[in-house]
Amino acid sequence: MKKVAFYTLGCKLNYAETSTIGRMFEQRGYQKVDFNQNPDIFIINTCSVTENADKKCRKIVREAQAVNPDGYVAIIGCYAQLKPQEIADIPGVDAVLGAAEKFRLIDLLDGFVKPAQLQGGRVFASPIEEATEYHVSYSLNDRTRTFLKVQDGCDYPCAYCTIPLARGKSRSDTIANVVQAAHEIAARGRYAEAVKEIVLTGVNIGDFSSPAHEGSPKQGFYELIQALDEVEGIARFRISSIEPNLLTDDIIAFVAQSKRFVPHFHVPLQSGSNKVLALMRRRYRRELYAERVQKIKTLMPHACIGVDVIVGHPGETKEAFLETYEFLNQLDISYLHVFTYSERPNTAALDIKPVVPVSQRVDRSKMLHILSEKKRRAFYEAQLGKVQTVLFEDDVQNGQMQGFTQNYVRVTAKYDPLLINELKTVQLTQINADGLVEVAEEMLVH
Repeated sequence: MKKVAFYTLGCKLNYAETSTIGRMFEQRGYQKVDFNQNPDIFIINTCSVTENADKKCRKIVREAQAVNPDGYVAIIGCYAQLKPQEIADIPGVDAVLGAAEKFRLIDLLDGFVKPAQLQGGRVFASPIEEATEYHVSYSLNDRTRTFLKVQDGCDYPCAYCTIPLARGKSRSDTIANVVQAAHEIAARGRYAEAVKEIVLTGVNIGDFSSPAHEGSPKQGFYELIQALDEVEGIARFRISSIEPNLLTDDIIAFVAQSKRFVPHFHVPLQSGSNKVLALMRRRYRRELYAERVQKIKTLMPHACIGVDVIVGHPGETKEAFLETYEFLNQLDISYLHVFTYSERPNTAALDIKPVVPVSQRVDRSKMLHILSEKKRRAFYEAQLGKVQTVLFEDDVQNGQMQGFTQNYVRVTAKYDPLLINELKTVQLTQINADGLVEVAEEMLVH
């Protein structure tokens, strides 16, 4: 039996797709193993958003060669679509597959015969316009939570972003098929460790649009979450990230009274300066973003709100950055994901001036990271004394295990193997030196 190993860089969507491709190999009789277990085939799923995509890809290829010099190395993912020939020329790479080809990986590699090293890797990468199919994907057995892909691609031409070039146009499956995938995940609890939480993921999930059939209206993300809320056997659904202009009052109101959707929103802002938002080609202004936050907090005062921010985008003056800082400081949000702008080929941001010096980008990133910790601590402090339900994860360090409440408070407790992948009602007591929330141990008794 041949062995195959996977390594995934980047987002939850990549993890969902890696897991699905892994199951395809297992169905063909391959044994899925860890990277260091001498696999015959290494599949590396790359990302173009993370910094130094080329450097990371080369490092993982070198590690694969060290584990098994005769192993077959195939590269898929966003970076593979954007730079296929560049990756094919990396010593040790045998095949590169683009967005339209990656789900046909097992067929295209056809026997996994290593090409002569002097020839470089084989490239299977069509123009991105040919990436039009939608492939249902979800992760299983990799983490406590399952990532369910509901949408792919993006039609938003943000100035800094290469994702439309890497994943193609926005596309979705039918609501019926997504719900069926959720039922399949729930059904696994009959013969394996039950999945308690599904995280909905995609490139731009708020743009979900179920293909319309003759005589039936087109259905969007609001109708999707209504349908998923009825899926028995899944305790929680979590929305991974949704654009502020697509996060409607109806969606917020539904989550507020939902049976299964948790009060946690991750809403990209990118900049708190309207001038910079316009340069970025974002489809909203800061006033709309503030309205969305206020709406969430009015209906769900305990809700967690995460924010994506980019610092150092071309055209971001010192004044514009301080405008962003003050805007975020005043907002009732819970944490930040801070991204330092880096130049990407074939993006409109390359033509925008002035360019922010790298040193200033680093300084601005540090300021926002400090602000994020301040916001997170304030949010955690507001939750102390409350009774919440925690899903404990298989993440044990120094005799402690961790988990998340519905509203995304990271909790720590004394390790107990019976708590892994279990939902437990706990009282949040105090924040420890590591910034994690401790719980009343008497409530963890079986």
